[in-house]
Amino acid sequence: MKISFIQTGGTIDKDYPKTNKGYAFEITTPAVERILKNINPAFEFEILSAFKKDSTEILDEDRKNLYQMCDGLENNRIIITHGTDTMLKTAAKLSALKNKIIVITGAMRPEKFSDSDAPFNIGMAVGAAGILNPGVYIAMHGQVLPWNKCARNLETGQFVEK
Repeated sequence: MKISFIQTGGTIDKDYPKTNKGYAFEITTPAVERILKNINPAFEFEILSAFKKDSTEILDEDRKNLYQMCDGLENNRIIITHGTDTMLKTAAKLSALKNKIIVITGAMRPEKFSDSDAPFNIGMAVGAAGILNPGVYIAMHGQVLPWNKCARNLETGQFVEK
């Protein structure tokens, strides 16, 4: 099995700033690089970066480029790390891809934080990518759901089945 990981940014990839005197975060190297290094995976993978943006800053043009990137991959198992605010909007755009297994995940706290949910979410996404049928899924909060059967509870911030 081979998985293509695609970084788009979001909280999962945020790091302490080097230029803003500690008042903001910067999106840096893909968090998945550090997570995979720690687990010594028994599957092939590649790590690509589509862009490095907070999900509230992702434009329709970015989603179009991400779609083309996914469509152009020879591999059909894709995990996208993404900010939680607009991951469902990106999922809707990618849902037109019919021959790919796409799992979108992220984190509520940056991977750099010791109490981050990032490693757990990446692990869920990897497990899901190995067994799911083609489609677009959200892997967050201990669940993997088809994107169109998923909603975000604005009170808890959790992605839940609708």
